[in-house]
Amino acid sequence: MSERSIRLSSAEIAGLWETYLQESMAACLLTYFLHHNKDAEISKLLENAYDLSNSHLKQITEIFQNEGIPLPDGFSEKDLDLTAPPLFYDLFGLSMVYLMSRMSMINFGFITVNVVRKDVLDFFVTLVEQTAELYQKSAELMLEKGVYDRPPMIPYPDQVEYIDKVNYLSGFGKKRPINVMEITQIFFNTERNYLAIVLCIGLLQVVKDKEIHQYIRDGKKISEKQIDTFNDILLREELLGNVSTTVDVTDSTVSPFSNRLIVTLFNTLNQVDVTLIGHALSLSMRTDLAAYYQKYILEVLAYSAKGFKLMVDRGWAQTPPHAPNRKKLQNLN
Repeated sequence: MSERSIRLSSAEIAGLWETYLQESMAACLLTYFLHHNKDAEISKLLENAYDLSNSHLKQITEIFQNEGIPLPDGFSEKDLDLTAPPLFYDLFGLSMVYLMSRMSMINFGFITVNVVRKDVLDFFVTLVEQTAELYQKSAELMLEKGVYDRPPMIPYPDQVEYIDKVNYLSGFGKKRPINVMEITQIFFNTERNYLAIVLCIGLLQVVKDKEIHQYIRDGKKISEKQIDTFNDILLREELLGNVSTTVDVTDSTVSPFSNRLIVTLFNTLNQVDVTLIGHALSLSMRTDLAAYYQKYILEVLAYSAKGFKLMVDRGWAQTPPHAPNRKKLQNLN
């Protein structure tokens, strides 16, 4: 049986459909950062990321066209205003590539283990490799420019230890020192929320729609609460907490992005946030940490529901490909 005679599975359609929307949004964001960027090293990285996103879009387009599947309504130049003054300084473009490549590695990894048709599997395996390389380049450049904040250092262990009491799980009252898995999750959760706050600060200056403005403000408050909670834990452990990123926002009040792109971006960030908080919850053995993660998953889910309603009300929420309604098809009336 030839590859082309094997129909795409629902998982393969879902992965390609979702990736097309996200890569078209990424291409728009990268177009904006490239247009305004003055730093040669950052521009080279942005061009690399932009070329990858465009290549992915072309490959998905070819697969869908061969299968007779309509493409999603992605993002394009109509969602950008490149005549608007720069909203962010150059270093934030670098931070966005770092953030997007980390998110993409996670997302593409999930998709890859759900697909098997050779062309689709090859495509997503390549995407994982490419985004890993992009992450490596962005992290190295952030280190070079002094804007990468490494996780806290601890003394090296000198022996293997075993847990001998169930109260190892206790996070209330007398509790044990935080372990390296828990430190890692706290650090990168906080880092992600710092970048989200910078994004919110910029967008709150330029979004004129009152409902979307309030939606962004609510998201900023959720990120601030998470940062306060987890930095407080690190401080109590005498690990000093995360160092805030610089606020790389100009004084522009003109939006370079469409409202549709902005709300969709937040919806995507919410989806990833739920995944990563859930992952942190699964690795955190202290009950106080588990309680905080459960609380914030519920908050982000509720916030995400508001964003989804906003998208539906504005006519921006596309229906993913779905199974037929068999009951309706079988109705004789």
